[in-house]
Amino acid sequence: MASTNHPSDQATSSRQADAISAHAEASITEDVILAAARDRADDIGVGAVTPAVGALLSLLAKLSGGKAVVEVGTGAGVSGLWLLSGMSEDGVLTTIDIEPEHQRIAKQAFTEAGIGPSRMRLISGRAQEVLTRLADESYELVFIDADPLDQPSYVVEAVRLLRPGGVVVVHRAALGGRAGDPSAHDREVTAVREAARLIAEDERLTPALIPLGDGLLAAVRD
Repeated sequence: MASTNHPSDQATSSRQADAISAHAEASITEDVILAAARDRADDIGVGAVTPAVGALLSLLAKLSGGKAVVEVGTGAGVSGLWLLSGMSEDGVLTTIDIEPEHQRIAKQAFTEAGIGPSRMRLISGRAQEVLTRLADESYELVFIDADPLDQPSYVVEAVRLLRPGGVVVVHRAALGGRAGDPSAHDREVTAVREAARLIAEDERLTPALIPLGDGLLAAVRD
């Protein structure tokens, strides 16, 4: 028997999804260092992952082994702090951003958190160029939180960098719902869909779309 979704059912589902998301965010308490980093992100006008997304990143970093992690898009260091919190005590975060000022601010946050210089490698430059210089199969996790237009090229490099069992995580996989809107065909949507297609069609990867923040597309490499 065919079934249809009544508009009222869709509205109820949407409210439930919003309530679950709000509960997930409210369940996470950030310390004063993370709160200060988030304030600095607001001050300089850069986005930052939500607390629930950050907690998931910490979990994934811990589950993956957390010895070597790459972050594309340093921002003010909010996501970096979360990643480092889940990494091993001798784990190294390589974080890439084209803006040196962002990295200066992120380094301040890492230092305030007691992260020693041997555990952070901040590289200023275009991520497309920097990623090509990193070694194959040398990282447990790659987190992509940068321009959606470049997601496809970042995904290709991220998969190359992953060790077997490693995880790639793409933030802004939903684009505020536009990525799932059949009528949306702008450049950002097209790029995000292409990144998702690359992940879905790679037989080495097992993916999942996670409805936190602006959408997380995560995949583990066999």
